Amino acid sequence: VQLQASGGGLVQAGGSLRLSCAASGRTFSGYTVGWFRQAQGKEREFVSAIRWSGGQTRYGDSAKGRFTISRDNAKNTVSLQMNSLNPEDTAVYYCAAKSNGIITTMANIKTYDTWAQGTQVTVSS
Repeated sequence: VQLQASGGGLVQAGGSLRLSCAASGRTFSGYTVGWFRQAQGKEREFVSAIRWSGGQTRYGDSAKGRFTISRDNAKNTVSLQMNSLNPEDTAVYYCAAKSNGIITTMANIKTYDTWAQGTQVTVSS
């Protein structure tokens, strides 16, 4: 599967953005799709993930209560709705995919083997 991430941009603090991760080459069936982000000078960190078939979701601490991950079967895409953004959310956001494994590994960056190019999210104060 090949991935393409989109939807990044510049937004003021308190605003919202919606990121999308589209698959080509095959469907997401049987895959877990995750979102990660990397701020300048920091390590890449887990944001959220969803198992395509069962719909189980996971969120990192920074995303809980503000971000929502969802899937669109018809469009074969995974979206990340980000609300109440703040400058600390500024980062390059990446979507990634892996074949479903143990559900407890959904947040483990090391288990993802297919990555899209990043999309920049900048939140101004």
